[in-house]
Amino acid sequence: MNEIERLTAIAEIRQVKARYFRAIDEKDEALLREVFADDVELDYRGSTTDPASGVNAADSATGDVLRGGEQAARLIAASLVGLVSVHHASEPEIEILDSDNARAIWPMVDRLKFPPGSPFSEMTGYGHYRETYVREGGRWRIRTLRLTRLRLDFTPA
Repeated sequence: MNEIERLTAIAEIRQVKARYFRAIDEKDEALLREVFADDVELDYRGSTTDPASGVNAADSATGDVLRGGEQAARLIAASLVGLVSVHHASEPEIEILDSDNARAIWPMVDRLKFPPGSPFSEMTGYGHYRETYVREGGRWRIRTLRLTRLRLDFTPA
């Protein structure tokens, strides 16, 4: 892979992550499916638990590893019903492993507003997405994703 191909791959991976965040925030199941590899594995376990206090906002939504593009997109979209979310990522560390595989670490902040009746009205989270990517059909897609948290701030309902 020459330098132009490597830089193009990095730019394309950045676009995939931007689409992922937009799909999450707009609750767009079809777009989520587009960004996931067919054999995707998404690990959000513990991502709604504050590492310092142990307070958990939504363990039932983040208790299992999600597998398969169709199922993952469907379950994520369902888990977001009633939530308002805003995701922001900072400058990623992207490593191109070969012409069809890459990995990245994305620093991130997200804010979730919960529906009435929830134990919290809002949650602001800080952490990292650790991901791998595969090129399928000429397009980069997320193959694995692990969200880890450094801190969560909760606003009581």
